[in-house]
Amino acid sequence: MFRVLILGGAGQIGAELAAHEWGSKCELHLPSRVEFDLCDAQAIMRKVAEGGYSAVVNCGAYTAVDKAETDITNAWYANALGPAALAEATKALRIPLVHVSTDYVFDGRKQGPYDPGDPVAPINVYGASKEAGEQAVRTGNPNHIILRTAWVFSKQRSNFVKTMLNLARGRAQIKVVDDQTGNPTSAQDIADVIVRIATRLLDDETSPRGTYHFVNKGDATWYTFAKHIFAKRAVGSEPLIEIIPIKTSDYPTPARRPQNSRLSSGAIERDFGIFARPWQDAVGEVLDALEGKS
Repeated sequence: MFRVLILGGAGQIGAELAAHEWGSKCELHLPSRVEFDLCDAQAIMRKVAEGGYSAVVNCGAYTAVDKAETDITNAWYANALGPAALAEATKALRIPLVHVSTDYVFDGRKQGPYDPGDPVAPINVYGASKEAGEQAVRTGNPNHIILRTAWVFSKQRSNFVKTMLNLARGRAQIKVVDDQTGNPTSAQDIADVIVRIATRLLDDETSPRGTYHFVNKGDATWYTFAKHIFAKRAVGSEPLIEIIPIKTSDYPTPARRPQNSRLSSGAIERDFGIFARPWQDAVGEVLDALEGKS
């Protein structure tokens, strides 16, 4: 029996991991944030050592991108020092660590999709802290997978799809940024990838390790993402919502965002045989779930 520790169970990906079928050989342990605080490195070391775990999956993080610009210490504790402690603890136990990261480690200046080996250059505190966490995992435990993803949505928790639906209530129009491009990605699909990777690491010592990207197929701007959401949910006499494209400069935020967040999933296709479905299909599935159709 494999005992798998999953951190970040309160988030979108963690919730999907908890609901996913792992098979009869895996027993999941999903402690709450109170039980397992990523900001407490000493407690992390002790609890991992005492837990009898076969693998650790870390999808926990400080994800309040704008708040991180002024809450720097807590962002770095959770996103950098916490993963560093996890890497040290899992290395000592000789067990694999799967660590979820972000497109925000890049500056967005590349013209095409980013490959895993492209130089990182974060432009905000959140991205810098996540990049530091990657380095801690990469250097702390060679037996690791760093999985970068982007623009996560699901029927769980807060995300862009649910925000758009909430904003549309009682409004005739919504303004949405149209000069940032990325890959909308289903948390359920990410969870499926993590389960496939983690179970392979447990079963196969020769399985590939390293840094990979996984995103749903196809790209969008936030504007075209929003347009698709409302096009999919438009039914009968429901009032039409006008979506107005705006520039990033028209919607200033404390943290800068990369204009190009597109990630290439080519490496994970090659090494793990994992192929993503179109993001539009995943959005339709989430909308159906939110509307009680599935």
